[in-house]
Amino acid sequence: MASSWSELAAREHRASVVVLAGGVALYAINVYLTTSLLPNAVADIGGEELYSWTMTVFLVASVISSMLVSLVLSRFGARWAYVAGFAGFAAGTVIAGLSPTMVVMLIGRGVQGLAGGLLVGLGFAVVRTVLPARLWQRSIALMSAMWGVGNVIGPIVGGFFAQIGAWRGAFALLAVIAVGLIALTFRALPAGSGEASADGVPWGSLVLLTGAAAAVSIASIVDGAATVILLVVALAAGAVFVLYERGASNRVLPEMTYRGRSPLRWIYLGIIVLAMVSTIEMFIPLFGQRIGGLGPLAAGLLGAAISWGWTVGTLSSSGAESEKMRRVVRVAGPLILGAGLAAYGLLQVDDPSVWVIVGWYATLLFAGTGIGMAISHWFTAGMRVSTDDAEAAQASAGLNTSQLIANAFGSAIAGVLVSLGGPDVVGSARVLTFGFAALALVGVLVAFREFAAAKSWQLGAGAPRERDVEL
Repeated sequence: MASSWSELAAREHRASVVVLAGGVALYAINVYLTTSLLPNAVADIGGEELYSWTMTVFLVASVISSMLVSLVLSRFGARWAYVAGFAGFAAGTVIAGLSPTMVVMLIGRGVQGLAGGLLVGLGFAVVRTVLPARLWQRSIALMSAMWGVGNVIGPIVGGFFAQIGAWRGAFALLAVIAVGLIALTFRALPAGSGEASADGVPWGSLVLLTGAAAAVSIASIVDGAATVILLVVALAAGAVFVLYERGASNRVLPEMTYRGRSPLRWIYLGIIVLAMVSTIEMFIPLFGQRIGGLGPLAAGLLGAAISWGWTVGTLSSSGAESEKMRRVVRVAGPLILGAGLAAYGLLQVDDPSVWVIVGWYATLLFAGTGIGMAISHWFTAGMRVSTDDAEAAQASAGLNTSQLIANAFGSAIAGVLVSLGGPDVVGSARVLTFGFAALALVGVLVAFREFAAAKSWQLGAGAPRERDVEL
């Protein structure tokens, strides 16, 4: 039976959908809102030397909690896991909003990150239990679209409060929204208290993956040889993480990730490629100002073009119901992304005309649709890979961890490519854009590898088939 947006918004599903999408929206809005507020906050409380750490602390904390989603969900159930996430987010936001110094601000950002990583991960894990399978793709598309919404609402709200000299008010507004979502959670999600989990905390995996995330996050805020060294350390820690997980009794990712036939590893890799390429948007406003002479607002809208395209691509492709169409979308997405970025790179010239600048917006919007149309279907593929509830919940939580890790690595790699293309800004823009366009095309190869692995997996004994999961 085909799904529809009206069915997703029906009364019996509406409250659950708002909670799931609200958790992702809070995270996304907070990212962009905080970026727009920080200059005013630093002018008020000082700590300019710690400016870049506000994002580093938040991101590393998010990665840590994303690895604990399945454990928290199994022990406390969906309702109390979400209540803890929203309450923690509200607490961290209040700390950040009341902070008298930058050190206190970093503490608040850390608490926000821990709660935010949990909220985003819960959305992809809980959707399997609160919505019928035919609505998974629509709900995943909606949650994915929240990143585009955050990129629009965050700067607007943050810019407004910064303009009126009340940056703390923006954090207060976020905290109020989080508390409101707590109230809705009690009505929307099942009251199960969870089950005692036999699995312990995967300390070894946590240390290794957190170390990799920390190294790559720090690499994005240092220069020269230190950046390269930290990236090598991060890659080494990631490799050791994979080797450790293969034989560990307590894992972050499900055991099937490491089985020879399982397509799950390719699903994770497909998400990683797209999420890494999406981090190019952090440099787009800089290029718009330096190369095109755009003002802050116009340059900010240029940076948001990718997110808008992401939202358009996500929503427009959500109706792809058959497995054949889903596979077409997962191949077409990175192709469109790579083509859009390559076209944008070709338009990076000194003294661009008005029509060239218009081309920037168009090509970035086009590239963003490629991310949106493919990534939501990768998420759904990961959710359908197993019929075992516990294994599927762990696999779903791993989808979010993959995205957050990719964001950290992508930001650092983008910084390295910009440095390699310098000191000329046009050269930096071309090196970054063409480099990420090539990376996007790797996503096509990953998609074909996943198709082959899925076919082999379905031929194995006990492997889930698409129709089995949807019943």
